[in-house]
Amino acid sequence: MDIVKTTKDVAQKAEEKVEKGLEVVKETFNNVASHLPLANLAKHDNDKFTIEVDLPGVKKEDIELKVEDDYLTVTAVRRYKNEVKEDDYYLRESNFGVISRSFVLSDNIDRDKIEAKFEDGRLYLTLEKVESKKTKNISIK
Repeated sequence: MDIVKTTKDVAQKAEEKVEKGLEVVKETFNNVASHLPLANLAKHDNDKFTIEVDLPGVKKEDIELKVEDDYLTVTAVRRYKNEVKEDDYYLRESNFGVISRSFVLSDNIDRDKIEAKFEDGRLYLTLEKVESKKTKNISIK
C-alpha cells in the first residue's frame, strides 16, 4: 500500500466532505435570511430615528408590531402564490412563512410615541426620544 496515495485519497475525500458541508450551511443561512427582513436605520436629527423594514409580498393586515420590555418586534406573514394556467399544463407555487425582526430600544426612546406607516412593501417606523432626553438649545443671556 502506497502511503502517499492513501494520504492524497483521504485528503481529497475530506475536502469533498467539507465542500458539501459548506453548501449545506450556505443553504441553511439562505433559508434563515429569507425569514429575516432587511432593515435600515436612519437618524434624522438628534431627537428622531426611522427604521425602514422591507416586507415585500406582505399585506398591511398581516403585520404585527409589539413593544415588550426593551424590544420592538415586527412580525409578518408572507403569503405568495404564483399560478400559471395554460391549455396543456397547470403550475402553482406557493410560499408561506412568518418573518420576524426585533430591535433593541434604548432607555431614551419614548415607547408611547412610536409611529408606523406601511407603503409599497416597506414598513416605516418612527421613534422619538423621551422629552427629558431631547436635545435642547440654551440661549445665552
